[in-house]
Amino acid sequence: MRIGASLFLIALGAILKWAVTATVSGINLHVVGVILMIVGLAGLVFDLVMWGSRRRTVVTRQPGVTYVSEPGQPIEHF
Repeated sequence: MRIGASLFLIALGAILKWAVTATVSGINLHVVGVILMIVGLAGLVFDLVMWGSRRRTVVTRQPGVTYVSEPGQPIEHF
């Protein structure tokens, strides 16, 4: 689930929970709103955790390796 979809579910759940006054037989719209907000929040947290872990980059430096910027011109060791 993407961030936009999560925010949409949270907004839709909030509308059902606090703005809708209609009643439907056999279903409680307030409970559906709470469920949608919980699912949207869980999706948002999951997406942010996964998004944060994708941005991490591991750089490994080995001693004695020469990094070359252009052919024949070595740069200093780190």
